Amino acid sequence: MQDLILVITKALVDKPDEVKITEKEENGATVYEIKVADSDMGKVIGKQGRIAKAIRAVVKAAAAKEDKKVIVDIMD
Repeated sequence: MQDLILVITKALVDKPDEVKITEKEENGATVYEIKVADSDMGKVIGKQGRIAKAIRAVVKAAAAKEDKKVIVDIMD
């Protein structure tokens, strides 16, 4: 799952080397925190959060296939 998020995020940003994803468990769900360069934050979030919603939808669909609960957070 982390690889999927990494591929999607790196394709969106100008500085793919600065993309960091951390994974942790919270309340029975896997939480992925995405950190990108400050200049790339808008590209990952998108207008009115549309890109962020799309990333979450794709990851949620992949997680549902594996019967897991996943949360994706974009960190400042």
